Amino acid sequence: MGRRGAAPRKGDLREQALLDAAEALLEHTSLEELTVEAIAKGAGISRGSLYFYFGNKHEVLAALVERTMRTIRAEADSTAQDAASPPVDVMERAVHGVERVWREHGTVMRAAVDYSALHPVIGSAWNDTVEAFARSMTQVLKRAGIPDEHGPDGAAALAGALCWMTERTFYRAACSPGEDLAHATATTMEIWRRVMNG
Repeated sequence: MGRRGAAPRKGDLREQALLDAAEALLEHTSLEELTVEAIAKGAGISRGSLYFYFGNKHEVLAALVERTMRTIRAEADSTAQDAASPPVDVMERAVHGVERVWREHGTVMRAAVDYSALHPVIGSAWNDTVEAFARSMTQVLKRAGIPDEHGPDGAAALAGALCWMTERTFYRAACSPGEDLAHATATTMEIWRRVMNG
């Protein structure tokens, strides 16, 4: 008789509840004003129980950033592995995926950028994600004919610069009053296209 898939452990569910509570609180509370007590209360556990999972609110935010970034990395990885589609189409899907994550988790994304320089654990989670995305997009640029060489015009250097440009463009759009993420997507894709089409 086959074994059914394992159900999520109680601890995993609590950790996810803590992250969900923190994300909801960040919609209307700055990180400075966010408290461990509020996060625990939002998750329906005691403050002391929160410390079983996280040492402080910065660790909660870092885990929240990591959870959100996993979505971007997974999409970038699957997109980059699409060897059948034209590289420009692959890039466009990747950028649309980034836009979707900014729409769905803009609060977390903005907090990650805002606090990455102040809190090393948050900065590390954010930087690791952008760099992982750049590695995936390096493969797409190589398929588009960008040379795989070291130096400022190689695929890795261009992918890194384009990914950090994409991050900053979406951040600025998310912070603007109209949150014009569609405009950010169109502009970002145009720049990627120009690089890819030489």
